Amino acid sequence: MKRVLVATAGGDCPGLNAVIRAIVKRASQERDWEVIGSIQAFNGILWEPTEIKILDEHAVAGIHFQGGTIIETTNRGGPFAWPIKDKDGKWTTVDRSEEMIRKLMYMGVDAVINIGGDGSQRISQALFEKGLNIIGVPKTIDNDLSATDTTFGYQTAVQIATEAVDKLVTTAASHNRVMVLEVMGRDAGWIAMNAAVAGGAEICLIPEIPYDINIVVDKINERFKRDRGFTIIVIAEGASAIGKEMSQEKNDEVGYTNARISGAATRLVEELKEAGIKHSIRKAVLGHIQRGGVPIAYDRVLATQFGVHAFEMVLEGKFGEMVSYRHPHITSVPLKEAITEPNFVTADTALMKNARGVGISFGDK
Repeated sequence: MKRVLVATAGGDCPGLNAVIRAIVKRASQERDWEVIGSIQAFNGILWEPTEIKILDEHAVAGIHFQGGTIIETTNRGGPFAWPIKDKDGKWTTVDRSEEMIRKLMYMGVDAVINIGGDGSQRISQALFEKGLNIIGVPKTIDNDLSATDTTFGYQTAVQIATEAVDKLVTTAASHNRVMVLEVMGRDAGWIAMNAAVAGGAEICLIPEIPYDINIVVDKINERFKRDRGFTIIVIAEGASAIGKEMSQEKNDEVGYTNARISGAATRLVEELKEAGIKHSIRKAVLGHIQRGGVPIAYDRVLATQFGVHAFEMVLEGKFGEMVSYRHPHITSVPLKEAITEPNFVTADTALMKNARGVGISFGDK
């Protein structure tokens, strides 16, 4: 019996369970393959005792529409940076990658499918370079991987953000207010821009375009006549004014290395008031609501396609590669290529031109 191990790493994302289910369903058609899951990314392998989950058809029955991941996930630590406390009580990290690979060999694991975003696939590439038979599946609501046209979970996040804009429109109009909605995306403005277009926002502020607060103020004032009117602003969590850094907060979680981005909407409200806006302003921060809940049909389908293709790549021995969607085909690209260049909104992006065409301001003109 051959074994494939599945891990979900990084932030959770709508559609993860659909990928897991698809891998298991496809593997079940091969009589000599067993699927196991490592709990909390690779932590389940590194822990003593080992914590894994047998992933058979019974275990994945009906999980395709559930949010989250049945094998859990984490964005702290990992095989190359395992947190340990030294004699002085301070936390440091050690490299346990070779130990983990030896343990996987002892467990009879023939291949690994690592479902995760940019950071997770960097780990995949590093493990591949150490000789591990590994395949990556792209996962991020931010849509910031350039090696695939889109990622599962992204469209669900956009849908949730759009529904939030829709709800803010009615309350903003009723109270003649400026409503600021902060959405996720880290360094990429895809969620913000799509939600702004779909929801009919007047202003969209994204990380790729530092905004001029005076231009934002002028756009707001255009929307009001004798204190009557309203404005909807969608701001990505990584957006910032010209000459300023994105808003971050200190993170004391052990093993968490990413900057915790927070406060873009709060800072924008302060900047608007300092710039002279007298209209009533309120803010809403969606946060992890965008990551949770039921994936929409599009993401379930894409996730299923990714899962099936990932296992077929195992059968074909296409290790060191990541599943990719290049319309209309599900294909693969080398992991090294997949992590080389991020996918950011650019001035020539078609939707950017469309957004400007309907009068959305990005705070730059």
